[in-house]
Amino acid sequence: MDFTDKRVLVTGSSRGIGFEIAKTFLGAGARVAINGTTEQSVGAAMEKLDDNENTIAAPGNIGTVAGCESAVETAIEAFGGLDILVNNAGVGAGRPIADCDEEMWDAHADVNLKGLFFCCRAAIPELRRSKGNIVNIASDAGLMGVPGIIVYCGTKGGVVNMSRAMALEIAPDVRVNCVCPGYVETDMIRDSIKKRADPAAARQKMVDYAPLKRIASTAEIAHAVLYLASREARFITGASLAIDGGSTAGK
Repeated sequence: MDFTDKRVLVTGSSRGIGFEIAKTFLGAGARVAINGTTEQSVGAAMEKLDDNENTIAAPGNIGTVAGCESAVETAIEAFGGLDILVNNAGVGAGRPIADCDEEMWDAHADVNLKGLFFCCRAAIPELRRSKGNIVNIASDAGLMGVPGIIVYCGTKGGVVNMSRAMALEIAPDVRVNCVCPGYVETDMIRDSIKKRADPAAARQKMVDYAPLKRIASTAEIAHAVLYLASREARFITGASLAIDGGSTAGK
């Protein structure tokens, strides 16, 4: 897939899946705006990417409208427009219902839903001009219910349905799709495993969760994003692509 000179903003790209998406776009010839909450986190990511010619810093707290608008405007000003928006920034925590408080609810809703919506709203005028597209990162937990992560399920389910509704509203100018990963090998997952009483058992539970019996690599998610953003997928909009090893196929 050739993205030569395509202008891309990936939110939450200072680490994890977002970093891999940004790196993969760069490898395909794109120019990429790197987003993270702080200038320091963005700077560290850009140093690892080591491509100052094709990357620009677009820091901003995606949990706030001002942060969303700032990141999008920075990318547009630097590139002279925008072709692709990848809404990857997200938060996730597992707690039983009784332990879910307002602070936790707001943190999830602010980034996973509000942030995604307002990044889209800020980018849509430029994406209409470029006949571009949006790829949202949801989750397999947005396609099915999972006990213990109800707030996360609710917000990621919102991402899936908001992607459908947005695809209808801004067609035919802009395509909107989403990717729904299962467990992915990231620092966040590794840190979560380390905190468990039995880390080996916790990892094995994640491996066993999907019928394919493994955890996805960040590269597998990135390649799915690039496909949906590419010309090869130009007749796809409103779709939710599960990259989950079969976890949503049924039990």
